Amino acid sequence: MLDEISVLQQTTVYQNKPPNSAQVVDALLKLEKKAKPKANDNCSLADLAQTWNLRFITGTRKTRKKAGVILGRGKYIPQLVKIQIAYEPQQQESNKGTVTNSVKLGLIQLSLTGPIEFIAQKRILAFDFTYLKFSVGKFILYQGHIKNGLQKEAEFWQQKIKDRAFFKYFLIKENVIAARGRGGGLALWVRD
Repeated sequence: MLDEISVLQQTTVYQNKPPNSAQVVDALLKLEKKAKPKANDNCSLADLAQTWNLRFITGTRKTRKKAGVILGRGKYIPQLVKIQIAYEPQQQESNKGTVTNSVKLGLIQLSLTGPIEFIAQKRILAFDFTYLKFSVGKFILYQGHIKNGLQKEAEFWQQKIKDRAFFKYFLIKENVIAARGRGGGLALWVRD
C-alpha cells in the first residue's frame, strides 16, 4: 500500500486516475494524527506564500449529512471549477498578511480578500474575508468591502483565535498542503 504522502501527491495530477475518496480521507487522517507541531518546527507563513488550488474537501459531519451523496465521505473539486487560495505575507511582519480566495467558473470569477495571521508554533492560520470582487471576463461587476468589512479588518488583530475562522495545517510540503478548518472539515490543496 502506498504511504500517505504518495496517495496525496497522486491527487495533484488529473491526467492519472486519482486515488478514491476513502484512500484520500484515510491518508489525511493518518497524517493529521502524526503531525503534532513541535517547538523546533521551522514552519512559517512564507511556506504557505503561494497560490494553491483546492483539490479535495470532506466537509463537516453536519454538511456531509445535509449534502448526503453529493459530498459523501469526501469529494474532489471538479476540473470545471477552479478554487484557489493565495497567501501573501506582509514585508515587515512575517506572521501577518493577506489571503485571497477565488472561485472561477468559465468567465465568471468571485474573489474574497482579507487579513491573515499565522501562529507558527500551532500551525494555525487565522483569517477573515472583508473585501469582495465579482467579475465576468474583464468586466468588474462589483468591487468593494463586504458589510462592515473595514470595521472587521480593524478588529481582526484584537480577536482571540477561537473567535476567528482558521485552518490548522498538518501538512505543508512544496507542492501540497492540507488542513482542518475550524468547523471540522478537511481540505487538500495543490500548488498552482
